[in-house]
Amino acid sequence: MSREPNYEFQEWWNKQREKNHDFFTNDSNNANKGFLTVEIRSLNPDLTTEKDRSRSARQLSWICLLRFQQLANSLAWITNSFLLLLRTANRRISAADSPCDSSASRLYRIIKFFLVLVVLLLCVELVAYFKGWHFSPPSAASAEAAVELFYALWLEIRADYLAPPLQSLANVCIVLFLIQSMDRVLLMLGCLWIKIRRIKPTASMEYPMGRVETGNVDDYPMVLVQIPMCNEKEVYQQSIAAVCIMDWPKERMLVQVLDDSDELDAQNLIQAEVQKWHQKGVHILYRHRLIRSGYKAGNLKSAMSCDYIKNYEFVAIFDADFQPAPDFLKKTIPHFKGNDDLALVQARWAFVNKDENLLTRLQNINLSFHFEVEQQVNGVFINFFGFNGTAGVWRIKALEDCGGWLERTTVEDMDIAVRAHLCGWKFVYLNDVKCYCELPESYEAYKKQQYRWHSGPMQLFRLCFLDILHSKVNKAKKANLIFLFFLLRKLILPFYSFTLFCIILPLTIFLPEAELPAWVVCYVPGIMSVLNILPAPRSFPFIVPYLLFENTMSVTKFNAMISGLFRLGNSYEWIVTKKLGRSSEADLVAFENESDSSVTETTSFLRSSSDSGLEELSKLEVTSRRSVKTKRNRLYRMELTLAFILLSAAGRSLLSAQGMHFYFLLFQGISFLVVGLDLIGEQVS
Repeated sequence: MSREPNYEFQEWWNKQREKNHDFFTNDSNNANKGFLTVEIRSLNPDLTTEKDRSRSARQLSWICLLRFQQLANSLAWITNSFLLLLRTANRRISAADSPCDSSASRLYRIIKFFLVLVVLLLCVELVAYFKGWHFSPPSAASAEAAVELFYALWLEIRADYLAPPLQSLANVCIVLFLIQSMDRVLLMLGCLWIKIRRIKPTASMEYPMGRVETGNVDDYPMVLVQIPMCNEKEVYQQSIAAVCIMDWPKERMLVQVLDDSDELDAQNLIQAEVQKWHQKGVHILYRHRLIRSGYKAGNLKSAMSCDYIKNYEFVAIFDADFQPAPDFLKKTIPHFKGNDDLALVQARWAFVNKDENLLTRLQNINLSFHFEVEQQVNGVFINFFGFNGTAGVWRIKALEDCGGWLERTTVEDMDIAVRAHLCGWKFVYLNDVKCYCELPESYEAYKKQQYRWHSGPMQLFRLCFLDILHSKVNKAKKANLIFLFFLLRKLILPFYSFTLFCIILPLTIFLPEAELPAWVVCYVPGIMSVLNILPAPRSFPFIVPYLLFENTMSVTKFNAMISGLFRLGNSYEWIVTKKLGRSSEADLVAFENESDSSVTETTSFLRSSSDSGLEELSKLEVTSRRSVKTKRNRLYRMELTLAFILLSAAGRSLLSAQGMHFYFLLFQGISFLVVGLDLIGEQVS
């Protein structure tokens, strides 16, 4: 129990405290108590006061000077930052637009007109806000001033004529959004079922790991390995070395280096590298075309026309930046045994530079979902998926049966996969077989790559639509190709993401009679982002930047989709994705260690690979310096224009206190601004 308070003690203590206070403050009481009090008087009593006052004034002056210095430093920092921003902007304005920008001139003009319209609407709403018309809207009958009459008529026009069609378009996009979200959910459920049931393709036989003995090679089929490349001096050594040290009998494998380079120094270096490996006993050939027609498809088609191709049963294709593990063929070729209707075995991509910057981290999220979920689910349940163009092994008979490589699109890999599927061939995807490669680290390279990846499928859909309808496959496969493979995942996805979040959402802010629910703006996209990021769980801290960046990329994908569908701009031009050679030679040694093969032999190969071409490189050093283009960051006008549109809409939503919409528009506008200033990827000083 708590003790009761002692009120008598408190009263006594208060009295003693009052006495002591009077004792120290009253001089007369001090004298009566017998204490000696010494009083020191100044000759000039005002001197101390003036001194204190002068000291306070001096301190105040120092404080004022300090504040002034801080203000001057702040102004100088703001001025320097502004000048630095201007210099950076001036440096990042490139003289020539990239093909994906030049083909967007029509779309860019439409977006500029949309920006002017949004700014005018924002000015009108600001005037109405300061007039108080947001709280009591005027009517045309009671309007007194001309401005008030104009605003009243504007309210009637937007409610009767503008809002209904906008709401209808928003409803259509919402339905498409929900359909595409359901497709993602079904894919994730399929992937979960595969994980729970531990479903994976199994081969009828296995090759022993380790170096193959010379006398026991009859069980190994003849394999052709192709490495198409074009002016890729940064990565040619790594890819050629990785292929040449693969664990496969040398007499049962032929390597074709298909060089489409138009730079003389690149040709000489690649040819010298091929000659070096040929001297080591590897069956390797160098092929160079004088006329680069058909781009990669034309290069592969030309290589497959050689007479000796009839001696080979399978062909493995690797792009110039890919480094297969030494046991790649031993893990993929066995799946063809006993499966005469199997045309393709596709391996998974892995990335050596996925943590290089924010751009590569966001790409890793997208591609991890593509391989872990889309490719794996389609491969297990329907035995069909889009060929990724590299890190795959084809049965040569299947290539010949479906017509071979065609030069009609920029996605020759998807083209030949669709034609092989229509001919009845099956595909197998191996999620546990990885092939390391490099992600583009600059936004310019990534934008060009995405433009080609999203314009090509629309070209192909336009060309093969009738072939799908008239093919002999069943109706389920036809429906899957048309509605899921092409329309939903290649056309509807970029259409609704750009239209809904970059056009309709800002318009609904200025036309509040048309409403876009908060669950469409925030909740469903958030859930979809969580599902997309599950295959790459280490990337969960980047879920918000991923959501914003995907909406930012929608303008590039939408423009590419429209260009490919209607043959606009430079949709048929192929631009090689720039590589930086991030894959190190240590990666090849690690691959060799994982396969338990001879490390000594591999190390000697790699050391000799490092010395390859040094003499040629020194001879061509002057030529290389003259031919190398200066790298620099750029400004992207379309992204900047959309940034100003979204930020203007965010300002309008702030006036009407729409919290969810305001934050989404604000952060999405900042995302467009960051991308438009080219601040997301590699920075060139």
